[in-house]
Amino acid sequence: MVPSKRIKYVKTLKRLGIGLLIISVLMAIGLAIWEPMTVEEAAAPPDLSYEARIIRDEFGVPHIFGKTDADVAYGVAYAHAEDDFSTLQEVTAMTRGRMATLNGAASAPIDYIAALLDVRGTVTRKYDDLPEDVRLLLDGYASGLNAYAEEHPEEIRLTKLFPVNGQDIAAGFVLRSPFFFGLNNPIEALVQNKPLPREGGPRLAGEPPKPSIHPLSPDKIVDEKKVTPVGPDPDENGSNAYAVAPERSPEGKTRLISNSHQPLRGNVAWYELVVHSDEGWDFAGANFPGSPFPFLGHNKYLGWTNTVNRPDLVDIYKLTLNDNKDAYRFDGEWKPLEKKRVWLKIKFGPFVIPYPQVAYRSIHGPVIMNDSGAYALRYAGIDELDMLTQYYRINKATNFDEWQAAMAGQGVPATNFIYADAEGNIGLYYNAMFPDRPEGYDWRGVLPGDSSKALWQKTLPFTRVPALVNPASGYVMNSNNTPYIAAGPGDELKPDNFAPLLGIEDDQTNRSRRSIALLERANADGKISDAELWAIKYDTGYEKAGYAKDWLDRIAALDLKDSARLLKAQQLLGQWDWNLDGKGPADALALMVLRPANKAHYNRAKKPDPRQILEETVDHLTQYFDRIDPPMMDVLRMRQGNVDLPVDGGNDTIRASTLWDVEEDGRLSVRHGDSFIMFIEWAKDGKVHSRSIQPFGAATTRPDSPHYTDQMQLFVDKKLKPVWFDPKDLEKHKTSDKEVRRN
Repeated sequence: MVPSKRIKYVKTLKRLGIGLLIISVLMAIGLAIWEPMTVEEAAAPPDLSYEARIIRDEFGVPHIFGKTDADVAYGVAYAHAEDDFSTLQEVTAMTRGRMATLNGAASAPIDYIAALLDVRGTVTRKYDDLPEDVRLLLDGYASGLNAYAEEHPEEIRLTKLFPVNGQDIAAGFVLRSPFFFGLNNPIEALVQNKPLPREGGPRLAGEPPKPSIHPLSPDKIVDEKKVTPVGPDPDENGSNAYAVAPERSPEGKTRLISNSHQPLRGNVAWYELVVHSDEGWDFAGANFPGSPFPFLGHNKYLGWTNTVNRPDLVDIYKLTLNDNKDAYRFDGEWKPLEKKRVWLKIKFGPFVIPYPQVAYRSIHGPVIMNDSGAYALRYAGIDELDMLTQYYRINKATNFDEWQAAMAGQGVPATNFIYADAEGNIGLYYNAMFPDRPEGYDWRGVLPGDSSKALWQKTLPFTRVPALVNPASGYVMNSNNTPYIAAGPGDELKPDNFAPLLGIEDDQTNRSRRSIALLERANADGKISDAELWAIKYDTGYEKAGYAKDWLDRIAALDLKDSARLLKAQQLLGQWDWNLDGKGPADALALMVLRPANKAHYNRAKKPDPRQILEETVDHLTQYFDRIDPPMMDVLRMRQGNVDLPVDGGNDTIRASTLWDVEEDGRLSVRHGDSFIMFIEWAKDGKVHSRSIQPFGAATTRPDSPHYTDQMQLFVDKKLKPVWFDPKDLEKHKTSDKEVRRN
């Protein structure tokens, strides 16, 4: 090549290279900025004035005061943002379909699910039907978030996330509610074209046995965490709850214990608060990020707590599609299959990549396509917003009748309510929006989607909900078990009184077996003392019954002559005292081998291989602790920031350390289990008193806050702090006092 041509060639290459570089830069810039440019900014809530007073006590718990309930909701949002604005933004992004833009590809399923369930469509259709006072409350809460965002722009993580409005707050409830009773399980199974999980409730007549297969990753020492609208471990959410009547108290007190088991961090982690309004809203309890009101706790007159229940509230229909797959057969006609293009906007480093998906819908509900066909889902609470009204109304109920009337609205699709009040009433309500299912179909299997005869249109009235009120035993309890075990022998609900079509669960947990055994023992003399009740709540034992015994029997039956180290572990387990109090040499080993068994049992799944689990556990303990019998309290830890404390309990003990992350040093850092705990009592004179505790503190995501870890030592020591519910008592313990307003 002659020099002149070579020079021209080189110049051409340089120009081409520069051109490609420019194009690449422009594309990079485009990918970096297109998402916020295309996002439509939400309408601000109505331009109203709000004024709230936020007083914090020694532990940073906010007490919010206002003239109106909407003023208080404004203050609730502002106070929560002061402590955890980061998580509140995640909840907001989740309702806007922008979770993957904020947190990356792992969150993309949430954005797709929001589109699949038509969350925004539900809010658009139903929001104006909410009572005016409910909408005012939601707008007040949204305005509080906006006010904090305006004052702290440096903390905003995503462009055009604010302002938010009442519809955004409502959307969060629509998205999260069905996942508390397990909607994630059939969605996962259908998306992955795997066998459906076993549903709750007794088998129906003529129903063929089904394998108990659950779409979960294999049980290892480390769980594969999933990202869902209700946290990374939706299948493990649970709780304990106890209510004891005054005749069972030596002092004549009515007592209620709230003991929720939730993730310790994230969008369904508990946030403690106390509210006081001149309109009569006085309540102490806890909520989740994105809620204007507490979900559990007490007012002056009554209180309640919740535990997860898992009845059969989801039905799956197989659709018959035409050749073009754009219509389905229904009552002898072809109906068009609704189709909506969904652009998932996924963050990869500095870029946001558009990823197209399609959301389908039929008359039944959302539709999932897989290699086996098209399947529609119908579930309790579909296309409803009434859970907002119900929670607000029970917050303000002043007696048992008002509370029951609010419950009868049946807005909350599922969750047990355990109730107590100043008058001495106690009760368990197996709250659920039971579909009104016609007989003649296998409601535990896949239903025909081509006939309206199999399509339920309404739910059963509240009078059909199992309820146990003021039993002779003087107590009620629930630990994520069947409602037919709740008050001890002779005082239980009878399964024969409830139709199998309801799909009421018939499962037990170790916690339920253990709770009944301990309550009956304490109640033998007709009285359950405060000390006995406290000991029950913090119990770390296992009953030698149910899945736990079966699992350990399977390990004991293994032939391990080929492995000296596994044989040694087997022998050590044989000496275990069935208590995870951290005092026995076999506790760490038992803790780790029991968790996969509990997970399989709780999720109605196939049990793993006992030898494999034993081997994995021995490998882990040997690798990191050089022995199979390290003190459990050296292994199981509560960690936050620079605080590192030992903790007891296990996956299915009443004192719950449910799930953990394996840290670099091999120790197990609890991420899910005992979370917000509250002891409530009404004295003979009717005055309420309560104590509470959080795992970490009031400001879980603020490392610089004095309330980042200030409750941890109390928590691991099984101690509680006072709740200064009476404003007169609060005045003696306040550490800050500020007004927040919007004129």
